Amino acid sequence: MVVVFEGLVHSAYAQLHVTTGTLEPALPDEAFVGQANGLCGCAVEGAIFLVTGTHTGSIPVRVVVYEAAPPVGEWEEIVEAAFAPHAPRAALMGWASDPSAYSDLPEATYRVRWSASGMDAGRRQDVADEASPAPDRYELAFWPAPAAPDAIVRRTGQAAAYWHDLGFFRG
Repeated sequence: MVVVFEGLVHSAYAQLHVTTGTLEPALPDEAFVGQANGLCGCAVEGAIFLVTGTHTGSIPVRVVVYEAAPPVGEWEEIVEAAFAPHAPRAALMGWASDPSAYSDLPEATYRVRWSASGMDAGRRQDVADEASPAPDRYELAFWPAPAAPDAIVRRTGQAAAYWHDLGFFRG
């Protein structure tokens, strides 16, 4: 296991992104096409669209690369999807912002897991700043794996349920 990044990433519009190569962030109407989950859109090859509870502000995110599938842990919300990078270097960024972290992903395909805790509290608070830090936190995990359909591994809160059921262009 390699922790690639652990720190704050600025979210706007409850969005974070991962891009590889020279790709622009995926658009939501493309990122979730054909997927069951509404939190981690991987339908655009080489890009990942991530949904957060906090609308605007810096939120804690950890990015980890594993050699094999890790245990799911105690996270409240967990989704997984297949990810195929366009280049061996990935960038994590907030909406319309400079990258916060870079990771080397040399394999052809990965399983990616987006795990969240406190998503409902982040949605209620809406904005995170120094006086009111984000109550939600996230982990983005990668490990080499063949492509497989996305999955909702754990679903507990109202914010995640909204995105899974009605989210971007689902309703």
